[in-house]
Amino acid sequence: MGAPMTRVVFAEDGLHGSVGDPVLGGVTFLNEVMSRYPDAISFAPGAPHPDFVSTVDVAASLRRFERHIQETRHWSPARVRTWLHQYGPSRGLINDLLADALRADVGVDVDPEAIVVTVGCQEAILLTLRALFAGPRDLFAVADPCYVGAAGAARLLDIPVVPIPETVAGLDLDALAGSCAAARRRGERVRALYVAPDFANPSGSVLGLAARERLLDLAEREDLMILEDSTYGFTARPGAVPPPLKVLDRYGRVLHLGTFAKIGLPAARVGYVVADQTVVGPSGTRMLAEDLAAIKSMVTVNTSPIGQAVVGGLLLEYSGSIAALAAEKAERYRHSLDLLLAELSEHLPPTVSWNNPVGGFFVRISVPVPADTALLDRSAREYGVLWTPMRQFHLAGGGTHELRLSCSFLDDDRIVEGARRLGRFLTDLPHL
Repeated sequence: MGAPMTRVVFAEDGLHGSVGDPVLGGVTFLNEVMSRYPDAISFAPGAPHPDFVSTVDVAASLRRFERHIQETRHWSPARVRTWLHQYGPSRGLINDLLADALRADVGVDVDPEAIVVTVGCQEAILLTLRALFAGPRDLFAVADPCYVGAAGAARLLDIPVVPIPETVAGLDLDALAGSCAAARRRGERVRALYVAPDFANPSGSVLGLAARERLLDLAEREDLMILEDSTYGFTARPGAVPPPLKVLDRYGRVLHLGTFAKIGLPAARVGYVVADQTVVGPSGTRMLAEDLAAIKSMVTVNTSPIGQAVVGGLLLEYSGSIAALAAEKAERYRHSLDLLLAELSEHLPPTVSWNNPVGGFFVRISVPVPADTALLDRSAREYGVLWTPMRQFHLAGGGTHELRLSCSFLDDDRIVEGARRLGRFLTDLPHL
């Protein structure tokens, strides 16, 4: 017999500080609660509706993309298959389709070489942060409340985060300017800002046109880069939101991030970042996208060519248009949001209040007691309804009396019944 196995035991303080961080553990906790109460109606997932995922014909999309490559590059079927079955370039395979779609649909006019196709928007955030942040005196500003993926990526990279509060009109630009000035006085700088200007997760806020222009001017004055997350912009009604920051940007301050998780196929894990800024070095000039691709080669090597081909095939099915691909989904999600807001008005007691977003997936509710994990467990166990505590999205200690609902994953009847259960739960809160 061999020697008995000795198990290594780690002290948590001997591992990286992100281990055990509540920001990174929030999603895991929600998944555990959902698995414990499978019959509860869950307003927690910000995932696309299952109907849109189950109807994607992956094989047909692959064939469509393969034919496109054969016709445009004059390659044989065998060569195309070999190309798709290998690692592939770090910058991506569908950059030309993306560039054409972004130009036609949202007015972002860039060369395909300025785009890096990433493993979801999450990798786009991670790569961009790694490239931009050169040292410990560089600070990362984020909207507060903030999408946990942005704050979590910064935590993994040991980048100090500066929370910037949101107002009813979106990001508090006065607070951002104040944080930049305070950092300068300390010998630091706010290097970049993460913002989702259209229906941010989790706040649902929209940054108006005047605020967008003011933010861009502020970024130029402060030498600040902007990471613009466009994930939920597709849900806007025509003319309801201003153009993307990238379109308005005359300074070259904006890196535009996007994903096909909500409008295509989440499992494909295809996102992208537009990084057309110029980098000057001893050997000449290059685009920032080239550096992001080099970093990516040390992280994920490349984004799955098969996943890219599926997304490319979906785009081709809709004449290469992101807007056309997203149109049916956008209509469905707008309907679901309108239904959820109507049902909340019908069932929720006057002791609570909530916002009324006009797009996106999320609604925030303010309650008179702490909306913590113990309350969530009780809500699931006794009332059969799940939600997300807002506290995990706040970096400055807020959100303790708020919860977030998502409408994207549920059918109409589940939204109606879920709102009824939530109403009973919130009505009973003073007696729990």
